[in-house]
Amino acid sequence: MPAPTAGPAPLTPEEAMRVRVYDSANRGVVNVTAHSVSRNNLFRVEQESEGRGSGSILDRSGHVLTNLHVVEGADRIEVRLFTGESYDATLVGGDLVGDVAVLKLVNAPPEDLYPIPLADSRDLRVGQSVFAIGNPFGLERTMSAGIISSLNRDLPIRGARTVRGIIQTDAAVNPGNSGGPLLDGRGALIGVNTAIASKSGQSAGVSFAIPGSLVRRVVPQLIRYGRVIRPEVGISQVFEVPGGLQIAKLVPGGPAEQAGLRGPLVTRERRGPLMLERTDRSVADVIVGVDGVPVRTADAFLGDIEAKRPGDTVTLNVRRGEQIVQIPLRLGGEPRAAE
Repeated sequence: MPAPTAGPAPLTPEEAMRVRVYDSANRGVVNVTAHSVSRNNLFRVEQESEGRGSGSILDRSGHVLTNLHVVEGADRIEVRLFTGESYDATLVGGDLVGDVAVLKLVNAPPEDLYPIPLADSRDLRVGQSVFAIGNPFGLERTMSAGIISSLNRDLPIRGARTVRGIIQTDAAVNPGNSGGPLLDGRGALIGVNTAIASKSGQSAGVSFAIPGSLVRRVVPQLIRYGRVIRPEVGISQVFEVPGGLQIAKLVPGGPAEQAGLRGPLVTRERRGPLMLERTDRSVADVIVGVDGVPVRTADAFLGDIEAKRPGDTVTLNVRRGEQIVQIPLRLGGEPRAAE
């Protein structure tokens, strides 16, 4: 008598969570292709190239979240939905500092758009389960799982700037995952996969995601203004000195000057046909903290300021001569989009 055929084994709680996350989010993940045309003026030849990445549906109006580096410089952007249908997209806005971009689909039916909810990433814990869904090597809606390996990493970007608060995970992320969602156990977006640490260019178990808290802050501005409107402090140049940042140049009439901050003393003296200029930097204020939190680098200072809103008041802790003084400063800038 043949042995009875065993039915499918029930899912473990961990397996059930993975299936639930995938079922809830995969239809909101898209494949982003950036088409670029390079022109050889010598031979009058045009060559088309493609860059591929991933993205997340933000709403039924057709807004899509991805990395700016995925679509920057593209002549045409194409987005493929879970249905297999592809639609042209336009770049609504992008943020160089955060490597975030918002696209807008052209003529995509709302009933085929499944938004992925944005979560707050401020309460994440190391060891928490995370999931990445994207298009590695063009394999659409591939899911990988892992844990949060570390939090609050700094990720260098263009120039001397860094993105702070980066999420580090061991979820497999490969070329083509950039711009796709990093999800928590509820299927909510807690980050945007953006980079890996690898000598081969493929997953080595160390990947990085732009934090969801940054995404939640900048997306409404990108949709409304096409750019991120950052608060203005009115200091155009600083020198990094032991213990803080010495003001090298103030914006005339800017918030810092209005608050009473002091830059170098510049004197001019005419000697015959020449005008000599002397700069005494010893009298310039040295910023040692923002709201009581020490600052050591210009990048950290900018990060502290950019976490605020135009119109907010911050207290700059300033070394002036032998004294530490507290100077309240109201940040300038245009109003932000409603959040």
